[in-house]
Amino acid sequence: MPSKRIEENALSSDIATALELGNGPWSNNWLWSLPIILLTVLVHSFGLVWIRERVIRWLKAALGAKPSRAAFAAVITATVLLVTGLHALEGAAWAFAYVELGASPDRRTAMLYSISAMTSFGHAGIYLDPHWQMMGALEALNGMMLFGLTTAFLFSVLQTHWPSHALEDGFPTTSSVQTSSS
Repeated sequence: MPSKRIEENALSSDIATALELGNGPWSNNWLWSLPIILLTVLVHSFGLVWIRERVIRWLKAALGAKPSRAAFAAVITATVLLVTGLHALEGAAWAFAYVELGASPDRRTAMLYSISAMTSFGHAGIYLDPHWQMMGALEALNGMMLFGLTTAFLFSVLQTHWPSHALEDGFPTTSSVQTSSS
């Protein structure tokens, strides 16, 4: 049994080393990033539910029960503006952390870096000190999660709120595409 325990300890040590946990140069990156990732995913998820349950339903009721292109445009416009605001809020959370940790010199630079990292754009010409660069990579990972949630949500909104009479106007609907491919 001792050899199995030694192998398990070696494996956990290898994992910790690969993640740079413990006293490694990037250990603080993980300690700060994981709670921010959890926070932003939770905020994003609850924000998407709020948009669907409050804003979209209110807009649909205010614009009338009959689906129309105008109602569809209003729903999509409001949804896109609000999810963009969610992404900005989440980018600001990362920017705040960068400034407070000393990874970025000021809020403006931190926000530009954060949005660049979150979107994986990477062309802002702003870099974190080497000690904090893993945190930027973890923010990019977080951005992929957040944009994945947003993409799924926007697809759901499009699918749910596309005017049903659009087929008459020459626009395919989900049901007509499924019917024609069967």
